[in-house]
Amino acid sequence: MNLTITRSNRGTHDMVRVGGCIDASSVPYLRQVLFDLFDSGRHRIVVGVAEVRLIDAASVRVLLYLRQRAKDDGGYLRLAGATGTVRQVLEIAGVAKALGIDGGADFDDDGSDAIPVDLDGLRLTGRHWPADVTGELTRLHTGDLDPAASARMRDAIVRSCIPAAQRLAHRYSRSAEPAADLEQVACVGLLKAVDGFDPGRGTEFPVYATTTIVGELRRHFRDRVWSMHVPRHLQELWLEVRRSREELTSALGRSPGVQDIAEHLDLNDRQVAEVIGLGSSFRPLSLNVLTAADDVTIIDQLGGNDPQLGHVEYRESLRVLLAQLPARSQRILALRYYGGLTQHEIADHVGLSQMHVSRILRQALQTLRRRLEEIPG
Repeated sequence: MNLTITRSNRGTHDMVRVGGCIDASSVPYLRQVLFDLFDSGRHRIVVGVAEVRLIDAASVRVLLYLRQRAKDDGGYLRLAGATGTVRQVLEIAGVAKALGIDGGADFDDDGSDAIPVDLDGLRLTGRHWPADVTGELTRLHTGDLDPAASARMRDAIVRSCIPAAQRLAHRYSRSAEPAADLEQVACVGLLKAVDGFDPGRGTEFPVYATTTIVGELRRHFRDRVWSMHVPRHLQELWLEVRRSREELTSALGRSPGVQDIAEHLDLNDRQVAEVIGLGSSFRPLSLNVLTAADDVTIIDQLGGNDPQLGHVEYRESLRVLLAQLPARSQRILALRYYGGLTQHEIADHVGLSQMHVSRILRQALQTLRRRLEEIPG
């Protein structure tokens, strides 16, 4: 592995100087060093990259994540000394400003009192992964063990690695998912890593296991956390929008709007607005949640069935049919059903007998009922 790391404390911040290449095989060690600093309560870190020859896109994403982690804990993570190819990669990726490469020189030093980090020791005897776990797994997968002995060795390896798996799960503890669920998912990833580890590839188990466990955690968030079914491409786009919002907040010095995010991702405003709305699919609000008015819940504001809606068609049809009746029938119906008069009172108004009024009402109602029934359903 072509990587060197040294550490020094500058009072106001910690300096981590890196040399060599930062790529998929080496960035887990840099990440481990930085997480050790986070775990010890030190969140103001400058990473010196003047001696770094190459950095790949996956490592850039790791640095952005670590920067956000430091920021969440009230600190910062900045790069210093980025030049040549490394600087070009950061500028092309659009993260140069977010990682503070232009202001990092103020934190740089000559490294005269820097302490080298023993990467082999970090890898083999670190306090998070058990010592020589790679050797144990090599014996498990390549040794001539009987089934019972193999099962006992596998169980012992898994139990010794559980604390490391739980620590990886705790990185996602800021989510709304219960910590116990995340630890269980991490342990599932650990089992897959133990069973799928291939010693012949020359990869150390902590590196392989970390990738497998983190992948299992991300798969859990992708497939299990959404309370509604959301297509895969929309989930990925939602993650892109969230990452872009964090990057643009640092780059612009303000909270980005929909148009800013749309331009950054080459989308239109409507697509971004719809994707942002997907966030509510994680945890929909309960209908019993109180609104601004303390004594009113959401369900109290939902409309119910209007019994009059079923009569709209008949009322509109009846309006036309009434106009087709004789004028006297229309007047008598209006006095009876809109004026509320009795048949005797109507008879006095129109100058007819009560019996005659009753007959006109009956004939008019029969005519209206017959014509309404003839209307196609």
